[in-house]
Amino acid sequence: MASTSDIRNGLCIRYNHDIFKIIEFLHVKPGKGPAFVRTKLKSVTTGKVIDNTFSAGHKIEDVRVETHQFQYLYNEGETYHFMNTEDFTQITLQKSSLDAPDLLKEGEVVTVIMNAEDGMMPLSVEMPASVILEVTHTEPGVKGNTATNATKPATVETGAIVNVPLFINEGDKIKIETEKGTYKERIKE
Repeated sequence: MASTSDIRNGLCIRYNHDIFKIIEFLHVKPGKGPAFVRTKLKSVTTGKVIDNTFSAGHKIEDVRVETHQFQYLYNEGETYHFMNTEDFTQITLQKSSLDAPDLLKEGEVVTVIMNAEDGMMPLSVEMPASVILEVTHTEPGVKGNTATNATKPATVETGAIVNVPLFINEGDKIKIETEKGTYKERIKE
């Protein structure tokens, strides 16, 4: 058993007969009344995100997990196939258990969190902090359009649509922050 002082991003807990991953938390100490922890929990089975508040010192049941490196192979509709980089075993996961499936490129290495208590059942997938993808379609850029913060939609090689600055053209490689799905910078070869 853990308490609210052990809460951190990525911690998996058992709550309301389900396993949730903490994706956001905030310790709050109001001027009046007891302290509490405001959390955003994502169900690893359904992908549903809920807000919850725990009072300070509340006991939470943490789930013992292990992390393994897996390479993304391909997807068939809603099913995504991954291969363990150590022993080459393959697993399949549903699209709902992935945080940013539209930014996954074939061959990308991700971290899969597995429930060590329940026969190594996959719980969730952690993407790298950022990915580099090539722009396959966007309106042509115009020289001199770098002074403003105006953006335009661009389709990248995985099919995801990302808002990019006006100077980005087709064929450019861009770095995308996977947590928010936002443009970070253009990559020069």
